[in-house]
Amino acid sequence: MLSTQDERAKRALVTGVSSGIGEAIAKRLLAEGWYVVGFSRSTPAFVDPGLAHAPVDLFDREALALALEGLGPLDAIVHAAGILRVGRLGELDPENARTMWRLHVDAAEQIVEALVPKLPDGGRIVLLGSRTAAGSPGRAQYAATKAAVVGMARSFAIELAPRQITVNVVAPGATDTPMLRDPRRASVAPKMPPIGRLVKPEEIAATTAFLLSEGAASITGQQIIVCGGASL
Repeated sequence: MLSTQDERAKRALVTGVSSGIGEAIAKRLLAEGWYVVGFSRSTPAFVDPGLAHAPVDLFDREALALALEGLGPLDAIVHAAGILRVGRLGELDPENARTMWRLHVDAAEQIVEALVPKLPDGGRIVLLGSRTAAGSPGRAQYAATKAAVVGMARSFAIELAPRQITVNVVAPGATDTPMLRDPRRASVAPKMPPIGRLVKPEEIAATTAFLLSEGAASITGQQIIVCGGASL
């Protein structure tokens, strides 16, 4: 399944393609002519001849390692899979912290470590962060993992700059995705951005696609916040 490819020019791995921001990114890249290998536990609801989906549990290090071994050459990596668990001081669950760290930080590290040798000079890496990385009440554990993503991305960017491989973080604010409507976050409701609406997943996808484009070849080690003015 992962070895077939049509005449599309470039190949990207996108995680979390079955919903939300990951799905929007995959659709955007497909529309721009990319071939997309999608990792997620659930099967995407959309079908495209340029999409090869692999059912992968990113929480399972061994399963992820096996899936990564089966990939051919790539031009870009986009780690968009994410979860949110909330909790205020006095009610923090260490298991939530471990779960989010595994998906946001450890899985990203594992993916990049395995696939950088397959990236050509001038390849691209985009990790999904969060505006919350700067801190937010009730989201300390989540914020910690997303802050770690920024530090990791900047470190990767410095190491990979001699190969002209860029590494950036796209950090959404409150975005209209299924994760935002998760009842487990009911105690910490999102705030409406100053623009008066939630960020659209398609807007995050557009920013990601730009970072993968030729016009972004000199942008690396940056966190681009897309939050509708919430960080002002």
